[in-house]
Amino acid sequence: MKQIALLGSTGSVGTSTLDVVEQHPGKFSVVAMAAGTNVDLLARQVKRFQPELVSVAHAEAAAALAERLGGSAMPEIVYGAEGLEQVARHESANFVMTAVVGSVGVSPTLAAIEAGKTIGLANKETLVSAGPVVMKAAKEKGVTIIPVDSEHSAVYQCLQGERREDVSRIILTASGGSFRHVSRQELENVTVAEALAHPNWSMGAKITIDSATMMNKGFEVIEAHWLFDLPYEQIDTILHYESIIHSMVEYKDRAVMAQLGTPDMRVPIQYALSYPERMNLDSEPLDLVKLGTLHFAAMDFERYPLLQLAYDCGKAGGTHPAVLNAANEVAVDLFLKGAIRFLEIETIVRKTCEAHQGVNHPTLEEIFAADRWARSFASDLYTVGL
Repeated sequence: MKQIALLGSTGSVGTSTLDVVEQHPGKFSVVAMAAGTNVDLLARQVKRFQPELVSVAHAEAAAALAERLGGSAMPEIVYGAEGLEQVARHESANFVMTAVVGSVGVSPTLAAIEAGKTIGLANKETLVSAGPVVMKAAKEKGVTIIPVDSEHSAVYQCLQGERREDVSRIILTASGGSFRHVSRQELENVTVAEALAHPNWSMGAKITIDSATMMNKGFEVIEAHWLFDLPYEQIDTILHYESIIHSMVEYKDRAVMAQLGTPDMRVPIQYALSYPERMNLDSEPLDLVKLGTLHFAAMDFERYPLLQLAYDCGKAGGTHPAVLNAANEVAVDLFLKGAIRFLEIETIVRKTCEAHQGVNHPTLEEIFAADRWARSFASDLYTVGL
């Protein structure tokens, strides 16, 4: 039985992970879980899956969770950054699903690697912010990292049984997000509700906004660079409106392998959990005849300038990707709170990246310092006016 520590249990990927676990009794057990402040949902999850250890955001949430649970079957409850790392290192776990959102995922992922756990990586920001540090640690510890994002899972599956040196390029597909048919002029006054209406996927708020700006794809490009050890020149992006082809790998002989399926995050989640085995999943089968047609378009970098910025920061390396991520987290949070307009997300991220004096070959401490600087700078941009 695979013993799972789940980071981000109340989020979109976390709840889908628990659904997969429920579909396969006897195959998986959740021994530890971490969440933020959604104590009501977390309490229900704890009662259902009975983990040994649970972490929440802070002491107040820990007290609230203990009150809701009551009874004698109380798990150990911890909180904060230390609590996240305790869940990631939990001695009973042999698989850690990192499904938290943001750069908060870096430290617990490294803790899990240090403890020798297999990683299911659903947290883009871990490799965006600290890719060289994380991948070096995984290599030194002999730890397997299995991608959970649908695009990277697709590439991972298309690489099975093939030689990496035969890869010509990988092609990451992008739906285009909520505003894929909207002009930049029309984007001036879009609302938060409109931005959160993704046409294909059910995701958390932050990732949905990133999809609308195409920053999500930019993060995936940087993540793919680290996951598959490819230069940015061999990582392409293409618009594919239906999200049926999740990504492709082109080989030197021009053969192209593609992984197809209905837009259901439980598919890549289960693949990571069960790898190398495949198991039944109660998910809608793909009916290509019913679908009829798939649509593709070239990526428009003028329409999506944050994607180009992500390529530029990725190629610059060092602390630039960490700054890109931190500035974006601040800007998206401001937009979701109604403090800035949609296109001002781009302005804050671009100005922060332009102001950054990068550090090459940074240590983890230097990456965290760059992250803090970027958050402060991006927040100040809003405070003093763009």
